[in-house]
Amino acid sequence: MLNGSMPMTSFRAAVVQAASNPADPAASATKAANLIREAAAAGATIAVFPEAFLGGYPKGASFGTPVGLRKAEGREAYARYFAGAVDPDGPEVAVVREAANSAKVIVVIGIIERAGSTLYCTALIIDGASGTMGKHRKLMPTAAERLIWGFGDGSTMPVVDTALGKVGAVICWENYMPMMRMAMYGQGVTLYCAPTADDRDGWAATIRHIALEGRCHVLSACQYIRRGDYPDDFECALGDEPDTVLMRGGSMIVGPLGDVLAGPDYSGETILYADIDPADIVRARYDFDVTGHYARPDIFRLEVDRRAKPPVAWTEGEN
Repeated sequence: MLNGSMPMTSFRAAVVQAASNPADPAASATKAANLIREAAAAGATIAVFPEAFLGGYPKGASFGTPVGLRKAEGREAYARYFAGAVDPDGPEVAVVREAANSAKVIVVIGIIERAGSTLYCTALIIDGASGTMGKHRKLMPTAAERLIWGFGDGSTMPVVDTALGKVGAVICWENYMPMMRMAMYGQGVTLYCAPTADDRDGWAATIRHIALEGRCHVLSACQYIRRGDYPDDFECALGDEPDTVLMRGGSMIVGPLGDVLAGPDYSGETILYADIDPADIVRARYDFDVTGHYARPDIFRLEVDRRAKPPVAWTEGEN
């Protein structure tokens, strides 16, 4: 929201580090709604949730797929996972939207989206003040994620204009795609949201780099979830001890000069808060604006194809 429409007052941001219920999206939605209300009560006007919070991130599962073979038990595991996915217009998302709207909080939340017979790892941007919603489908599922998730296209890469600034979402290892980041910077993103399942030590360096590169506030949320949060029959390469931590969090908020405002936190389920001054964006871009005065379009230029790419396109005409 730069160029004359930037918000002038500071606000509080929240990143939610919590376990979803991988087998029960309705329970996850109810938990998310309660956490939205908790964050709002603490003064937050934007709350970012982790990747796949509704629908579940199947950490450690292989879905019975060695190279060149699909096992029957893997197909059954996928059928159960598919049944737990959600529709952006469905009842689970409606619970989250109602909480966002009643609390007047902007919510970014990861879901597993069911579309036809394909699943997508998706981030929803819900503007609780206006009721609008944007959707981003993960462009490049990582490694074995490609077994269970489809690929997004350029038609779902929005940056949503809100009263707090321009909000965009980039999911997990998409953040390692330089051109994806540049596409977000080119839309003027100021609140760069990074729902993730990456809890490694190096993730914090990634988030700080993005903040410095884009001169934006970066809000990253990862689950803190144990094996016991999954069903007993969930196949997990990391073991079946209920107390085994499958994702240890590491959520954080970083300012546009790379200063860590909150986190990373590895202690358990929590909500991290930071007070955001929108004017810090202008101050930070004084000496580096990656799509402005520090760009060299005479040498480097990114073209983004925002057209949807359906596999079947119908052409209507007169007989």
